[in-house]
Amino acid sequence: MTTTHNNLNKSVPLQGLIMSKTSDQLNMRNIWLISLVAACGGLLFGYDWVVIGGAKPFYEAYFNITSASLSGWAMSSALLGCMAGALIAGTVSDKYGRKRPLILAALLFVISAWGTAAADSFNAFLLFRIIGGVGIGLASALSPMYIAEIAPAEKRGKFVAINQLTIVVGVLAAQIINLMIAEPVAAGAAQADILQTWNGQMGWRYMFGAELVPAFAFLLLMFVVPESPRWLVKMGMVDRAKDTLRRIGSDSYAERTVEEIESTLSAETRSLPFSALLKPDVKPILIIGIVLAVFQQWCGINVIFNYAQEIFASAGFDINDTLKSIVATGLINLLFTILAIPFVDKIGRRKLMIVGSFGLTVIYGLMSAAYAFGVLGLPVLLLVLVAISIYALTLAPVTWVLLSEIFPNKVRGTAMSVCTFSLWVACFVLTYTFPLLNAGLGASGSFLLYGVICACGFVFIYRRVPETKGRSLEELEKELVAQAGNVGKKVNA
Repeated sequence: MTTTHNNLNKSVPLQGLIMSKTSDQLNMRNIWLISLVAACGGLLFGYDWVVIGGAKPFYEAYFNITSASLSGWAMSSALLGCMAGALIAGTVSDKYGRKRPLILAALLFVISAWGTAAADSFNAFLLFRIIGGVGIGLASALSPMYIAEIAPAEKRGKFVAINQLTIVVGVLAAQIINLMIAEPVAAGAAQADILQTWNGQMGWRYMFGAELVPAFAFLLLMFVVPESPRWLVKMGMVDRAKDTLRRIGSDSYAERTVEEIESTLSAETRSLPFSALLKPDVKPILIIGIVLAVFQQWCGINVIFNYAQEIFASAGFDINDTLKSIVATGLINLLFTILAIPFVDKIGRRKLMIVGSFGLTVIYGLMSAAYAFGVLGLPVLLLVLVAISIYALTLAPVTWVLLSEIFPNKVRGTAMSVCTFSLWVACFVLTYTFPLLNAGLGASGSFLLYGVICACGFVFIYRRVPETKGRSLEELEKELVAQAGNVGKKVNA
């Protein structure tokens, strides 16, 4: 113990002196750096997900896409990869750790960015979009989980919420880069006219290719960060786990954390099948995770982002006003995501989720009434902005925080994989059904339905979701497993 402490002092003298004053002094600089590197997965997730929207009219002209089915297939093909990536995330992260699958995700982002930019056939374009989707699925499951397993308990919510912030930054980056790359298009230009322009030949390639810069950076930086100490202890590599923990805290912090992790693990839990998720002490927790993942999508906010033009057009906005409104939604999303970061640990996860679900229930009710009674234009825009601000402050970041921390160490990777897979399936269902709902129920009926879903989410969160702030993953595990066991006994009785 003394030797290790002395070596630490030699490599970072000032930090060593500071750390000796308190037994559990944390190296916040290293925690921030490690978390930001891991959160690059979120940034690429956001960029890759949105970049296709700005490139759509240009690659469609290049590949001569004229049917609605092919257009929809191009836009949604990445979702297949997302589902596949999320589904395998648990298995690969339990077997190979959190770091190596994130390196794989970064490599897939590189391949996808290059491949879509260089594609000369529609099938090749789709293939590389699906490859990028696999990267999104892996990163969306593993980045928040990795950060949660690195960050100290009292600051875990803030650091995991950074991943949501980088997703929003990635979305805005894609929108800005698309705007910078695209040359002006003449009003009323047909697809054949666009094909002859620089946009139709090369512009859309630069939009996808621009992702290579952050993707390469993510790939290189992931080789520098350590492996998750929770996974290392799970695999019996205790000394390596302590070395990782000493990079973010003192010797006593490393020793105490390893003891807490070991208390929740046994030699028999290093490799568990999916069936382990159905055990009485895990299944109720898994149900909570799946419901939260699905609810984050079915609360309806992503409809506003994906179908902004249709929503604002039905509220009486013309094209120019719609573009300005979309910019406003992006800026509000970023602003309130930044505000959410300190609130996650100060206010608590459960309270924010309750506020978010109740707030959206009210806002959707008002939006439904506005469309029903013809109170359109600015009032609808204001309600949309309020809805996005509530979502960005609550459900968007807090869902990922909860998913990353509620599961036991022994099944965290697999459980996170199942929940993320459920999230992407829910995203597909939401995206696919909105045009049908809008056609059948109208905007008023659609938003009323989303309001009902949010009300159901409010009841579920109030009754079933625990508060998790300020407690170690191991403390949460003991409490949640005990509660799940009690639920299982009641069901069996």
